[in-house]
Amino acid sequence: MKSPGAISKPGFPGLSRREFVKLTLAASAAVAAGPPAWGAETTNEIPLRLLGRTGEKVSAIGLGGYHIGIQGDEQLSFRIIRSAIDRGITFMDNCWDYNDGESEVRMGKALRDGYRQKVFLMTKIDGRTKALATKQIDESLQRLQTDHVDLLQFHEIVRRTDPSPIFAAGGALEAVLAARQAGKLRFIGFTGHKDPAIHLRMLGLAGEHNFRFDAVQMPLNVMDAHFRSFEQLVVPKLVADGVGVLGMKALGFGAIVRSGLVTATECLHYALNLPTATVITGIDSLKILDQAVAAGRTFTPMKPEQVSALLARTADAAAAGQYEQFKISTQFDATTRNPKWTG
Repeated sequence: MKSPGAISKPGFPGLSRREFVKLTLAASAAVAAGPPAWGAETTNEIPLRLLGRTGEKVSAIGLGGYHIGIQGDEQLSFRIIRSAIDRGITFMDNCWDYNDGESEVRMGKALRDGYRQKVFLMTKIDGRTKALATKQIDESLQRLQTDHVDLLQFHEIVRRTDPSPIFAAGGALEAVLAARQAGKLRFIGFTGHKDPAIHLRMLGLAGEHNFRFDAVQMPLNVMDAHFRSFEQLVVPKLVADGVGVLGMKALGFGAIVRSGLVTATECLHYALNLPTATVITGIDSLKILDQAVAAGRTFTPMKPEQVSALLARTADAAAAGQYEQFKISTQFDATTRNPKWTG
């Protein structure tokens, strides 16, 4: 292992590991000094948290939409979704393109019989033009068997060229605002997993157009803290502006746990310790559901020394993004492989 003085983190040139960990702890403390992130209210096994300035309360653990479209038996998907809701997971994640729409179809079926009224339903669209975004919104609502979603997000803002078309004349924002006016959605956000600079560009363009997002989704995990860090560069701005923070990839699509450096529970607790409204995690089995629920139920705010120990343990492994392939490769960029989805 390299000595602490020999480590320099990408994006934070010249910092020793000790200095980097100190910076991370200081940033976390500054964020924590803002509005309370942890709500005492609970529903069944999962605590509820405020979603930014919206006034909405959502479960601290969210159900990832991609993973509930991959089961060979759709009945298992239904059991996972309904069991999650019964145990207090109210935040439902989805996307127009997940599993060619099958994830939305299955969730729509599972939310029958009164379950739709128990959840905060979110989905995402890829379209960057008004026409394509309008089409995808209506298709998502049809698949989800609902007349509205609670949160609609622009999906995969992962290229530096992605933000501009959304805000341009005839862009997707026009479609989303029209859909909100028509009652098809309540709140608006965006997601991305590539680079905090792209998130900041999206937020900057929104400001130039006198628009403010209600929520923003990004990777937040023990590796992100060291490399192209959304935690360091994006989260403080969102908290200051009252924008809901949605964490994803707490386990790095499983890669972080497979590193052997941290457990799944440690990964989830780290993300829950940030000012996240919800931590969206992939749940593809009832066993993984038990794991996610247990992490939400047992979470308590971490002490600074616990955070420091986790960051010190993961610093070397995180340095080049090895366990966050979604940042350094295109293998997780579905819209890169399918440019027709964005238009």
